[in-house]
Amino acid sequence: MEKYKLVIKHLSKLKDVHLLAVRLILAYGFYNPAIMKWQNIGSITEWFAGMGIPLPTLNAYMAASTEMAGVVLLTLGLASRIISIPLIFVMIVAIVTVHLGNGFEAGNNGFEIPVYYILLLLVILIYGAGKFSVDYLLQLKLDKKSNSN
Repeated sequence: MEKYKLVIKHLSKLKDVHLLAVRLILAYGFYNPAIMKWQNIGSITEWFAGMGIPLPTLNAYMAASTEMAGVVLLTLGLASRIISIPLIFVMIVAIVTVHLGNGFEAGNNGFEIPVYYILLLLVILIYGAGKFSVDYLLQLKLDKKSNSN
C-alpha cells in the first residue's frame, strides 16, 4: 500500500504537464477546422444553410471565430476555462448537425471525435489550465497583489 501511495504522489506531480498536453492537443485539433472555415467562409455559410442552421452566415463566422479563439487561448493557457464553454457548444452543434446520423465511430464520420473533444474540454473547464499557462501566471500576480493589501 505504501508503494501505491508513493506512485500516486509522484504521478500527481504530472498533473500540470498533462493539462498542458490536453490544451495543446485541443488547440491542434481545432486549428485545421478553424483555418478551413476562414478560408472558405462562403462555402461554410452555404453548408450551414443546407443543413437548416438558422442565420447561417452569422453562425459560420461564430463557429470559425470560436475555433480560432480556442486555438490561441488554449495554446497560451489564457481564459482556458472560459473558452472551453463555447467550444463545447460548437462540438455539441457539430454532433447534432453533422455526426449523429453516422453513429459513433470516427471512421464513419460519427460523433466519436467530438465526444472526445468535449471530454478533454471538460478536463480544462474543471481543472483549469495548469501551471504552464498564462492563467496560472495571472493568478499568481493576483494572489501576490491581494496579499500585499
